[in-house]
Amino acid sequence: MATDPAQACRYLTSVEQIPQLSDQEKRRLAEITRRFAFRSSEYYLSLIDWNDPADPIRRIIIPHVQELDEWGRMDPSDEQAYTVLPGLEHKYHSTALLLVSRVCEGICRYCFRKRVFIQSEPPCVQDVPAAVRYIAEHDEITNVLLTGGDPLALATSKLDDLIRQLRQIDHVQIIRIGTRAPAFNPYRITNDAGLLQMIERYSTAQKRIYVMTHFIHPRELTDVAIDAIGRLQNAGAITANQTPLIRGVNDDPETLAALLAQLSFIGNVPYYVFQCRPAVGNRAYTVPVEEGYDIVEDAKSRVSGLAKRVRYVMSHATGKIEIVGKGAGHVYFKYHRAADDADSGRLLVLQSNPTACWLDDYLEVTRDYPSDLPYRTYGPE
Repeated sequence: MATDPAQACRYLTSVEQIPQLSDQEKRRLAEITRRFAFRSSEYYLSLIDWNDPADPIRRIIIPHVQELDEWGRMDPSDEQAYTVLPGLEHKYHSTALLLVSRVCEGICRYCFRKRVFIQSEPPCVQDVPAAVRYIAEHDEITNVLLTGGDPLALATSKLDDLIRQLRQIDHVQIIRIGTRAPAFNPYRITNDAGLLQMIERYSTAQKRIYVMTHFIHPRELTDVAIDAIGRLQNAGAITANQTPLIRGVNDDPETLAALLAQLSFIGNVPYYVFQCRPAVGNRAYTVPVEEGYDIVEDAKSRVSGLAKRVRYVMSHATGKIEIVGKGAGHVYFKYHRAADDADSGRLLVLQSNPTACWLDDYLEVTRDYPSDLPYRTYGPE
């Protein structure tokens, strides 16, 4: 494992730069990287066991030929429908989302926002004053989520300026920073005193900054990554983790349970396990919903209550939907948060479809339940 902090600033943007790959592999992967971008820190590449072709860290970051399989959409959660200004989404009543960067410390192969890295005009914030003004004019917005790309790929001074402006809006209570940096390049945090000072300045007892980390395999929780999380916590940030369920990475209960347990040990609350979004290129990384439910429930059965608070959800175009149960030929979904507030909390009872990877794959709701059950029809009548 890389331990030299100087390596934190070195990035590779071409598979040609990876000495562990053969010339034949590089030629084969070139077709993929012409379509989908590649980027990694040397630190993260150092976590790979190059003698293991099925190494999970390798699967996360190194392109795979199956990414060229025809499947999925460029905007699988229909984020464009909720975009009110370039880079500003207002899908949920109390939450605004700002796409603040088109750069990540590394690009996950299963990324659901591939369009950020391949469009000539990426959907990131172009007019910060206009975005801040919109948030200020909508006092229902109590949460602002900074995402991208990765907000920590920005210079600390730029991030500080944005958060300073958001902190001047009285009704913005929570600022969330969604980041993969603690996994891809924890030195971004441990080597930047200014970043930690910014967290300390703006994460107050009344209005916290949340750092939403993205660890998906236990081997990403290295000593330096854990140190980075501890420093964020000591600076006053609340940390929580969300992970997608990815085929070949964490799709067995033992591995997922180990991840959930270790996250709870370091106080990085397991928050969501996400169904992999059906983005272009993601078929090989996707676990069917019902198989995923079994994996998540098995993993939760192996850990304490502090680790099993995690919810298994999908970020669908219509809202954040929790997969809450299955049995007797049916699957049970619940709107954890809906784009239409009237749908929040609604239960969906759907016929089992073991190959389904997304809500759209389920065709209809069964009708043999009491008429007062709060279910909602989805799909064709």
